[in-house]
Amino acid sequence: MKSAGRIDTHTHLLPGVDDGCKTVPESIACAKVLVANGYSHAFCTPHIWASNRGITRTSVPRLVKALQAELDAASVALTLLPGGEMNLYLGVDKTPVDEVIPLVLGNYMLVDMWVAELPEFFEDTIGWLQKLGLTVVLAHPERMRAVQDDPAIVNYLESLGILIQGNLQCFADKPEALTRRCAERFLLDGKYFMLGSDTHNPETIAVRMAGLARVRELVGDEGLEQLTVRNPRKLVPEVFGTADERG
Repeated sequence: MKSAGRIDTHTHLLPGVDDGCKTVPESIACAKVLVANGYSHAFCTPHIWASNRGITRTSVPRLVKALQAELDAASVALTLLPGGEMNLYLGVDKTPVDEVIPLVLGNYMLVDMWVAELPEFFEDTIGWLQKLGLTVVLAHPERMRAVQDDPAIVNYLESLGILIQGNLQCFADKPEALTRRCAERFLLDGKYFMLGSDTHNPETIAVRMAGLARVRELVGDEGLEQLTVRNPRKLVPEVFGTADERG
């Protein structure tokens, strides 16, 4: 198997389906920047919102296939993988299973939440996903006010079996920003399982790649490799093979 480069575990590259890329040219432009920064694969993780219908286990692979054809035609060497980013809210556990879209329709579910304090339904919601056989991956907790006010919450999240994914953009925020302060603390404390660009459009991807460079400054090439190559591969061994197969 050809060795994979970086794997972006969180993008909004699919055009016209959420608040991410609006057009195919925008998607191609973002993909080119990712490739230029060492990425060979990217998960397409459109927002799964109650207000954003039509994002399903059937539609996302179809949309990924269509965008992949556009990238191939433009000679952009980025392999796309399907997934989704599910917002957690009261009642989300009534979501039809077809709208629960794990990464590569496998066993890892990317979720997000925007709260000033963790709600009472949080544990039950995580338990619902885990009963579906899913490992929950929480996107960018450093952007959540509840975590900014009490960074030790990440220890509680870990105790629930949740994996943590950091947002590259936060590492390029102003040094005094709570997002950056939390992100750098979690990085240095080894709290992140992986990092994602959370790419939305060509206008903001440069700052996300600046965040990638900042991570390298903080943890070196080895640390960056762990968070953008080795750990993301573990999400889909059927795509990248097992550790033994990779040598």
